[in-house]
Amino acid sequence: MGFLASTGRLHSICKEYAQPIADFLGTTRLPEHADTIFLSFMLFLAVHQVIGPLVSRVITPETYGKLTGRGRNNWLIHIVSQVHVIIVVPFALTCLNIESLDKDRVFGWDKRAGFVQGIACGYFLWDSLDAIINFIDIGFVIHGVACLAVYSMGFKPFVAYYGIRCLLWEASTFFLNIHWFLDKLGQTGSKLQFANAFVLLLTFFFVRIIYGGMISFVFIRTLYRVRKELPLAYLIIYGIGNLALQGLNWLWFSKMIAALRKRFQEPQSQLPKITDPLIQQPRPEPAPAR
Repeated sequence: MGFLASTGRLHSICKEYAQPIADFLGTTRLPEHADTIFLSFMLFLAVHQVIGPLVSRVITPETYGKLTGRGRNNWLIHIVSQVHVIIVVPFALTCLNIESLDKDRVFGWDKRAGFVQGIACGYFLWDSLDAIINFIDIGFVIHGVACLAVYSMGFKPFVAYYGIRCLLWEASTFFLNIHWFLDKLGQTGSKLQFANAFVLLLTFFFVRIIYGGMISFVFIRTLYRVRKELPLAYLIIYGIGNLALQGLNWLWFSKMIAALRKRFQEPQSQLPKITDPLIQQPRPEPAPAR
């Protein structure tokens, strides 16, 4: 009973503080999922600051022990990213057959979709703050803030049907993170990395290029159909953002193929430390705007 009471109180507090933000943004569904956003943010913060370092010292003490400053934070960022993928993709899969979203793909709503969007919001809140505090490049700040804004605007409610499906794009991030960790653990060019690279390319191609392209095309058609019912800001952010990030998927895919071909075709002794723009990213690959 005590735990349930605490949970209910947290929900009430988060809802109270989120209400003014929801009123300002016109996101009527935000308050009821504010506690999910808060708990999600705290989870990813805990992974970044406490759980990730502890697990890394136990599992990879030598590799992690040699990292300092930006390198260590980069390692922890990939751990947080991997935890996010493991959590959010399975939850997104459970929401694919929600009838209310399928009936109204623009303004349809379901609390299960709101829960998943809340997890994503918490992650991108953490991501935005980390990109600002541990500043590397303005692009990472813009990406984090943009994704947070898109997910927050989704609580209008707006395009939850497509938002859930675009979360599945993150499946490729799982294998990209493994590829990155194998580099750091001295497995560059190994059979294990080759096998992972093969799965990474397949996953990226089918999830982001094929499935992602289909979803993006249908989304743009839907957006055009209801264009007169939407504020201009929504048309610009969701329309241009969707087209731009689908284009980036093609760019990343071409760079991945070029980088991996170069890596596995050259003798191991001639392989430089990975400097390919996609493979050695200072942060995990950007998630698509929803």
